[in-house]
Amino acid sequence: MSNSVLLFDGVCNLCNWAVRFILKNEKDHLIKFASLQSEPGKKILFENHIPFPGPESIIFIENGKVYSKSEAILFVVRHLKSPWHLLSGLRIFPVSFRDGLYDLIARNRYKVFGKKENCPLPEKKWETRFL
Repeated sequence: MSNSVLLFDGVCNLCNWAVRFILKNEKDHLIKFASLQSEPGKKILFENHIPFPGPESIIFIENGKVYSKSEAILFVVRHLKSPWHLLSGLRIFPVSFRDGLYDLIARNRYKVFGKKENCPLPEKKWETRFL
């Protein structure tokens, strides 16, 4: 099993777009995915002693370390093909600044990008990447 799992808001259009983007651009194809609302997602949170963060946060777990919000995104982009992996350099900005920007986007994502009633099923070719 992969040592990298990304937990995301399964009904958020922006989040689902981001997951598809990662699937298309990941260089090693090792990240597994689960929505925060799913039973596997809830189980992963419980097993890692992570309180349910609510759908406004993204969680990335890699080799037992837990990252959330902007830190999660910047650790995920390290797994992407060039030039996308270079975005990890944004870690030079303070976490408070990055998470402030993250929170602004998270608060408005449904208004701007919309949401679905249910988490969409993954494309057949990516089924094995979802928990």
